[in-house]
Amino acid sequence: MKVIIVASINQNLQKAIALIDSISTEQYCDASVAPYYSSIGSHLRHVLDFFDCIVMGIDNNAIDLTARKRDVTLSTDKEAAKTYIYQLQQTLNSYIDTNTDYLLHVTDNLGTDKVTVTYTLESILAHANSHATHHFATIGYLLCQQGVACDIPGFGYNPTTPMERREGI
Repeated sequence: MKVIIVASINQNLQKAIALIDSISTEQYCDASVAPYYSSIGSHLRHVLDFFDCIVMGIDNNAIDLTARKRDVTLSTDKEAAKTYIYQLQQTLNSYIDTNTDYLLHVTDNLGTDKVTVTYTLESILAHANSHATHHFATIGYLLCQQGVACDIPGFGYNPTTPMERREGI
């Protein structure tokens, strides 16, 4: 199971690298689109923060999704983001042989306060991948508003979206 999940995440992260390589720094950092005025880089940084929380918390079994680093460098420096993604992919690959016969404690704020729930490694990684796809869809919207075509097959689409409903891929 972990092999499939890690491969899926790495495939999704490769789409992020393809995106980074296909746009300018100005497009990556453009925060002019209403209503949230967030940039492609800030969405990608947010996605990477989510994975970072997993990586940083797994060893002590205390993953805190509210303890994001929010490293602005990942939002503004395309090469730093790519380097981080490559390192993350190596770390994820190392999890394939990790014993996961235990539950992980994952803390998040669901709107009313922090709550800690249990996940398996597979379930938190699958959640992180779905979260990435969600933000990639938002990035697709930002690209559209900037007038930039996204020619990365499947970027921002959930794999269950019927092909006939996918525009521009």
